[in-house]
Order: sequence, then C-alpha cells, then structure tokens
Amino acid sequence: MQTIVEQRRDVRTSLSWPVSVWVPKANRFFNGQSANISKGGVFIKLPMTAPIVPGTIVEINFPRTTALARQKGQYARIKQGKVVRVDREGLLDEASIGVGIAFLDR
Repeated sequence: MQTIVEQRRDVRTSLSWPVSVWVPKANRFFNGQSANISKGGVFIKLPMTAPIVPGTIVEINFPRTTALARQKGQYARIKQGKVVRVDREGLLDEASIGVGIAFLDR
C-alpha cells in the first residue's frame, strides 16, 4: 500500500489554456495545455519529446485574448518556474507528459 502526502500549499483551479514553455536545454519552446493552476504553480501537458526533468528552470507563456491584452497592455503573461514533477503516465496513450511547475516569482 502506498501513502500519498499532499504537498500543495495553494488551492488549485482547473484551467485548460494553451501555453508555451521555453526549455533552455533544447533552446526552444514547446506548446502545451495547462490542466490546473494555483498561486504557486501550474500543471501542464507537453509533448513527450520535451526534454524536461525535475529541477529544470523554464519560462511559461500564457497567451492572452486580444481584449485582455488591450486591458493589460501585453499579449502574454510570462512566469518563470522550476519543474518539480514529471508524470509520464500519459506517454503511450496521449504522447504527452505531465509537468508540475512551481512559480519562482510568487
């Protein structure tokens, strides 16, 4: 029997939003989809080809709608984060990996 200890500090909200993640090791962006988000981090689905391991520092770009961009003055919300978990359960079924990222600039 396995015991799972909840380590989240903030409430998570389901959010399916397109994102792009800059992976320095690959020197490129990978497009994905957020699954949930909180004040402290985000869980994202990325292509299985993304070379991401725990400890990697990444940049996450959350694009904004045109209306929101006009209101906020930017076309994307950019956050820096540290990969804390890589979930490979969807690798065969979805050709994707799940990536848990803790925001660095809380």
